[in-house]
Amino acid sequence: MRGAAATVLLIGDERNTLRALRAALGEGGYDVLEAASGNEGLVQCFARHPQLVLLDLGLPDVDGLEVTRQIRECSQVPIIVVSQRRDEADQVEALDSGANDYVTMPFRENELLARVRVALRWGATQVKPAET
Repeated sequence: MRGAAATVLLIGDERNTLRALRAALGEGGYDVLEAASGNEGLVQCFARHPQLVLLDLGLPDVDGLEVTRQIRECSQVPIIVVSQRRDEADQVEALDSGANDYVTMPFRENELLARVRVALRWGATQVKPAET
């Protein structure tokens, strides 16, 4: 990756998944923030302004779909759902709630990193320079 490392916020509570995501993102040159619950993830998202959010739907306090909706109320940060939920209805609902992409677990590391790059490119096009 060229230039400053993008910051990616991981929101999830499954240790093995977080470890795999952290390792893949670290190898990809990204800075990683972590939140173990939906509420903590929302706080970090609004306070730290990551360039990308990777979100698990099964959180201990707030469903990931609700987290997606709340982020979308005031941010266009790209969101990739990384979930064990394989049902098409769950995927459609996540995308309709504001997620930009949906990856089912187990994921392939290279594919996930490619999707991260695509989401970051998309996110960069959404940033509008401040008017002077």
